[in-house]
Amino acid sequence: MTGSDDLSAFVLARLDEDEERFNADELPHLDDAERHGRIRIMYADDGEGLLVSADPVQAREERAPVPFPEKVAFLRAEAKVMRDPDVLKLVASVYSAHPDWPKVQ
Repeated sequence: MTGSDDLSAFVLARLDEDEERFNADELPHLDDAERHGRIRIMYADDGEGLLVSADPVQAREERAPVPFPEKVAFLRAEAKVMRDPDVLKLVASVYSAHPDWPKVQ
């Protein structure tokens, strides 16, 4: 497995865990990271798809929040199909406290 494969697998596994947290009415780590400004997932200005950013783009009040299931579906597609290393690293950083984290750095 390549480093890209490892990173993709790490992100997919953490998204699965976050989805379990969401379904158990617990705050997913992804949502917590957004609340603390470490990552932002937002609708594109043209309304076509989602964007991921590490930088604050606009105040939360100025953008419609993306529902968690929609974020997870988008990020899974990124991790499985697009596999952009910058996006994967940004999403993986949300889970840096996970015990598997050192294996993907």
